[in-house]
Amino acid sequence: EGGYVDDPRDPGGATKFGVTRAALSEALGRDASADEVAALSQAEAGEIYRRRYWGPTGCAALPAGLDLLAFDMAVNMGPGTAARLLQTALGAAADGIVGPRTLAFAASRPAAETIRAVSDLRRGRYRALSVFVAFGRGWLRRTEEIEALALAWAGPVSIGVRNAYT
Repeated sequence: EGGYVDDPRDPGGATKFGVTRAALSEALGRDASADEVAALSQAEAGEIYRRRYWGPTGCAALPAGLDLLAFDMAVNMGPGTAARLLQTALGAAADGIVGPRTLAFAASRPAAETIRAVSDLRRGRYRALSVFVAFGRGWLRRTEEIEALALAWAGPVSIGVRNAYT
């Protein structure tokens, strides 16, 4: 995520390192100002990432590559939306909570297939948003870059290259 931005077209408002004013307010337990968002350190953002996005999206228990994709979606779309897109791609009940059933579904399918399916759903969700005209190009680029990196993290077997041991 980038530095401080406060684009009036962005419903997230003041944001730094992908941490919105609302997310910082939640972390602080009180309303945060735009100046506090602008002053956010990378270390503070990292802690918010861990508590608000990585943990609730079950990233530590997801297969390699899928963890990255789920985390990036959680930061960009919120953990509930990220979880529902993941669950939809897996054919699991889309309740927005990554629990044992979602994790079992994720472990039972090739990570590359899930990464591709989730990325397709992600692109579709972006295209349906009213602010797609303003931000869509960047969101689609982000999706392509994260999908490629997630597939690389998932490993060669997951991207269709079989080795002598599989």
